[in-house]
This record gives sequence, structure tokens and C-alpha cells, in this order.
Amino acid sequence: MQSHGHHPTPVQDRQYFNAIYFRERGGILFEIATDPPGFARDEAPDALGEKLMLPSWYEPHRAVIEENLSPIQIREIEVKQG
Repeated sequence: MQSHGHHPTPVQDRQYFNAIYFRERGGILFEIATDPPGFARDEAPDALGEKLMLPSWYEPHRAVIEENLSPIQIREIEVKQG
């Protein structure tokens, strides 16, 4: 990467994945991330998405984060058979 003029960051632990970051010549920031450990790290796979999970360093700010989230609406799509 460095031979192409990119200077990646050290590996960053993001709790659910590890990542490096670099900017290309035009200034666009790229993130390259791993799959593991994954979002099932701190909740059961069949419960994923049922509640807001935060990396440990954001937990002290949970109340403020939750206050600023827009409500989401989950719609079910009716599938027509035939």
C-alpha cells in the first residue's frame, strides 16, 4: 500500500471488527475491515438487531445517543404467491 502512496493507519479495534483506514489521492477515506469477531460477539445471533448494542467506549454516552436517534419503522413486504 505504501508503495502506491497510501499510508494506512495502525489496526483499529472497533469491538465488532478490526479496521485500517487510508486516504486516496483525491482525499476519499477508505476503511478496510475484517468480518470477525462480528456482531454476534455480545448478543445471540437469533437476537441480532432487537436492541441497540454499542461498543464499550460508547456506553457512557448511551442516553445521549438514544435521544438523538430517529425512530425506525419496520415494514413487512407482502409476497404474492402464484
